[in-house]
Amino acid sequence: MRILKSSILCAAIIAVAFSGCAEKKVCNTPVAAVKKVVEVKVDNRDAEIKSLQAELAEARAKSAKVVTVTKEVAGPNELYPPNAEAGKCYARVLTPAKYEMKTEKMLKTEAGEKIKIIPATYGYETKKVLVKEAGEKLVTVPATYKKVTEKVLVKEASERLVKVPASYESVSEKVLVREAYTTWKKGSGPNQRVDNATGEIVCLVEVPAQYRTVTKKVLKTPATVKRVPIPAVYKTITRRVIDTPATTKTIPIPAVYKTVKIKVVKTPATTKTIPIPATYQTVTKRIKISDSVLKWKEVKCKTTK
Repeated sequence: MRILKSSILCAAIIAVAFSGCAEKKVCNTPVAAVKKVVEVKVDNRDAEIKSLQAELAEARAKSAKVVTVTKEVAGPNELYPPNAEAGKCYARVLTPAKYEMKTEKMLKTEAGEKIKIIPATYGYETKKVLVKEAGEKLVTVPATYKKVTEKVLVKEASERLVKVPASYESVSEKVLVREAYTTWKKGSGPNQRVDNATGEIVCLVEVPAQYRTVTKKVLKTPATVKRVPIPAVYKTITRRVIDTPATTKTIPIPAVYKTVKIKVVKTPATTKTIPIPATYQTVTKRIKISDSVLKWKEVKCKTTK
């Protein structure tokens, strides 16, 4: 099994080497990646081999298993022995099956190939490499300042609302207390009415209306709102302002190089194929030659009369 895995691994490495690195002096294909692919294929091959081995074992078990078959002799009357004689006893006797041992040469492992990897050889070279590229540096030139005095508005002009109260005055007014009306009163004289029912004289008298003088407070001028202006407030301050703004200037920075020692391939890795012969094993099998048979035979016994 290890030889088979090694063969598949080496074959995969060769395939990758010839496909991806055929035109290059140095192959940068990771061996770990190749091994990973090969391991998946080997695992699938192992599963297939285990399945075939299980089928082979089952076939061997079936071939080694002894199956006893009882075969009766057919005749004109199977319940009784043929050509029986009077005064003799017969019995059906089982003749067992016959077997023989046979030896066979079977393939144990198939022929294959073993691929041996010859590692590459390496050497060292001195090379000047760029560590930091050339660039530019910006230097800031600070701004200059000066003092300026100016009048600044602190509070804007506005208005204030002032409430003017309403004014009142007293007014006298004649108010009706009771309206004028007419009523009947007792009277005497030729011009007075005589009540036919009672014989009394009654007069219709008019009673004048009654009034009362009331003094009340009435609105003379309503309440109003008066706008009072409030002047703006200013303050004189001294502040610092930019005289000349800040600027920048560019300073070039040269590239930085470093001399390093690097590892290079002198001779690339190669492979060597080693043939592996097939192996065989001798297997002994038990093979049936004839089946078991039931036959009538004469036996000694006592007969009943």
